[in-house]
Amino acid sequence: MGTPEVGVAPLRALHQAGYDIPLVVSRPDAKRGRGSTLTPSPVKAAALELGLSVTDNVDDVLDVDADLGVVVAYGRIIGTHLLERLPMVNIHFSLLPRWRGAAPVERAILAGDETTGVCLMVLDEELDVGDIYRVAEVPIDNHIALTDLRNQLVDVGVQLLLDALEEGLGTPTPQVGEITWAKKIQPDELRLDWERPASDLHRIIRLGGAWTTARGKRLKVWQTEVSEGRGLQPGQVDGTSVGTGDGTLELIEVQPEGKPRRSAQDWANGARLTPNERLGT
Repeated sequence: MGTPEVGVAPLRALHQAGYDIPLVVSRPDAKRGRGSTLTPSPVKAAALELGLSVTDNVDDVLDVDADLGVVVAYGRIIGTHLLERLPMVNIHFSLLPRWRGAAPVERAILAGDETTGVCLMVLDEELDVGDIYRVAEVPIDNHIALTDLRNQLVDVGVQLLLDALEEGLGTPTPQVGEITWAKKIQPDELRLDWERPASDLHRIIRLGGAWTTARGKRLKVWQTEVSEGRGLQPGQVDGTSVGTGDGTLELIEVQPEGKPRRSAQDWANGARLTPNERLGT
């Protein structure tokens, strides 16, 4: 099972390893982009490519002859009536019980965590509370983007799953430690407040889709580096340098409203902001 593209790699790995996959559960087809055509999820598309049966009704699992279900980023609570019929394991992208919930990788980056990881765990009706079969730690580079870190975690999770299936799941152990919750990222959290420290803003930008305004128009900021302060006021621009509440951000890649992504230097050459202008105003 799985909804976003992170579920594709485990599905392909299980199929390639020769495991029988009688059914794949994914989200319903949905409209994507500006058109009205319904498009299957990446997991459904991959399953159909592999010749597997697919459904968007999780209760169809009740009719499946299987020993184990594998859940990856399904995003919905699975009821007891299903778990009593078919035991399931979940691949969760954090070091539980830290960052239970919908956005564990995003929250780990925003919090400045130095380490995250993957847990192969018992799926329970309550969210991310199950005992853990296996865990692997992954360091977080302070420049890595969300998509790249997630890809690393998926690779680690796939190997964790394959090893566990080959060697046997064994006996799971309870989660130990302080519980934190990874709430879904809200759009307002991606707006850059230049009064905040440069390190905080850099983490937000690493999530993808961060934005500010320049002369009243939206400017997405895709890549930055943190540098020492240059005496700039928050939001003040000097070339590709932007002042913050603490330190300076060097813009590397941006995207003006209605235009493709480009180097920050090209944008700055064209925009020619004056010292009195500020981003975000």
